[in-house]
Amino acid sequence: MSYTVFYLNPGVTEEVAAIIRGQMPEGWRLTTPTPGGDFGAGPRECDFILVADHAVTAEHIAAAPRLRMIQHQGVGYERIDLEACRARGIPVALTPEGTSIGVAEHTLLLILAVYKHLVKAANGARAGQWMQWELRGNSFELYGKRLGMVGMGRIGREVAQRALAFGANVIYYDPFVSQLEDLPVRKIDALDEFLAAADIVSLHVPASGANRHFINAETLGKMKPGALLINTSRGALVDESALVEALRAGRLAGAGLDVLEKEPATQDNPLLHFENVIITPHIAAGTRDALATKMRAAFANLLRFTRGEALQNVVPELADLNRREVVKQ
Repeated sequence: MSYTVFYLNPGVTEEVAAIIRGQMPEGWRLTTPTPGGDFGAGPRECDFILVADHAVTAEHIAAAPRLRMIQHQGVGYERIDLEACRARGIPVALTPEGTSIGVAEHTLLLILAVYKHLVKAANGARAGQWMQWELRGNSFELYGKRLGMVGMGRIGREVAQRALAFGANVIYYDPFVSQLEDLPVRKIDALDEFLAAADIVSLHVPASGANRHFINAETLGKMKPGALLINTSRGALVDESALVEALRAGRLAGAGLDVLEKEPATQDNPLLHFENVIITPHIAAGTRDALATKMRAAFANLLRFTRGEALQNVVPELADLNRREVVKQ
């Protein structure tokens, strides 16, 4: 049977669309927004919505009378209107597959790039400034540093494994994870003690609930002077105005951010103008390898829905909509 999947995110390139189509079941159809962002007939014709980081509003859902299910290709679903989904009986499922390795590698990339002033050094070399000696006084190695992980879930564990290979000492703060026995890492239960001990604080938790602005003026003030802040999770975890003040005051050595409170970034965001801050455009999990893995898992879940099988990774708020009814055309 044939089903139509609407990929909600505008700006998807044909190369990305080809990767998505390459993982689709035979006979299924993919529709995407036009290059200008117009959704056209996509919502009206679709049986399923596949979304990356775009908001899914009540208006989108109302415009899709045939919609049966929403599959998020990641794990951060705070921009999906769950109340509108419940009103229509539409389940929402996540795709944790394919995220962990890319984000873990990007986390290490940001740490090393800030520590080694990579952007400044590369841009300087291109401009004829050979800073062989100028950067030595403020460049550092990850070896021997204490990497503080906020969150020790799937991604946190992948980061820890890679950091240990660099010779870092890994500590973590996570009220929901006990002391790990299979990794040489140390849990610290007191947040103040954790923040004061870490040379690098790296965030690996969702942005929901009490985690919003987890990094704020108070927690920044408790961090070790000269520490780094790394965020590859969600922009809402960091109070950016407080971070700007901490950077201006010289409390931090720098920051590596793949996510911001407002995306895409605009030039009036002061974080873009610090030499010791590296910002990337929400690409930590954005690799070809990860996308193919995610699409295999996403379409496997959509197939489960059509066959009346139990879905995987339904969001907890809509767990009761995990129906086992064969979908009929």
